[in-house]
Formats: sequence, C-alpha cells, structure tokens
Amino acid sequence: MTLRDFLLENIAGDLEYHPRRAVLYLSLAAGALCFWVFSPSATKFTAIPLVFALGSLTLLLKGIFLLRKSSEGLGLSEQELASLSDPVNRKSLPSIATQAAQIVQDFGTGAFLLWPLLNVGKDIDNSWNNPPRFPVFLTGAALFLLGWLIRRLTTSPPT
Repeated sequence: MTLRDFLLENIAGDLEYHPRRAVLYLSLAAGALCFWVFSPSATKFTAIPLVFALGSLTLLLKGIFLLRKSSEGLGLSEQELASLSDPVNRKSLPSIATQAAQIVQDFGTGAFLLWPLLNVGKDIDNSWNNPPRFPVFLTGAALFLLGWLIRRLTTSPPT
C-alpha cells in the first residue's frame, strides 16, 4: 500500500452519501465548536480548546461531504438503479467501535493537519505572540494514531 493509498483510505475512505452519519458528524462538530466558544477567555487560546476548534472544522467538513449525494446512479436505467438499492448490494455499516474510532481519527485530523492555521491567528492578533503549535500538532497526531489503531484492531480482515 502506497502512502497516497494509506492517506486516502484513512482520511477520505468512507466519504459516501449517508445522511444519518452526516447528522452525527455535524452535531459533534457543533459540540466541539461550542467547547471552544464557551471556554473562558483566559484559556481559549491554549492547546486543548484549539484542538477542539480545529477538530470541529474537520468534523464539519466531513459532515458536509457525507450529505453530498454520490454520482453512483447517474446514467443508469430504472432496473439498474433499483438494483443499486437492493439490500443485497448495500454496503453494511462498520461496527460501533469502528465508527467511534473513525470519529476520533477525523477529530484528530483537524489539529494534525490544520495546526498551521495558528500562524494566521498570530498574524491577525499581534498580542498572541506564542501560539501552542507543537502541543496542538502532537495532540492531533496522538488522536489520529489512536483512532487508526482502534480501527485496525476492530475491523475484520477482508475475506
């Protein structure tokens, strides 16, 4: 497996139209953003509230992509379209543990990949002279790896 395939599988491998999962992701994004918004102003720009703010961005983006209908059914006849919705052809959802691990991994991806946005905040507000870049990155990487490890331990090998 190449690095590109690994990243694609772990970050965008489960982006398919699924409204119920989208609502879950959007709700979790709102909750994580509320944690940052309602943090005391003295601690709002410390590492953990910033991890929640960046994690809410990735959960929001993934929720939006889960609401997007795929193009699987474009150009198909009525019979072919009906066979797509046949219960035999539907993809089964992973277990609860695998889904929870995916959410942890997606949440950690925010801080893991979006930590350079902290430099933009430093440019906007000159009084913020030392953003916690490394702790945010390290926390995001730890959450990403934790989610990845739990997913690997809970998914069954393909048959």
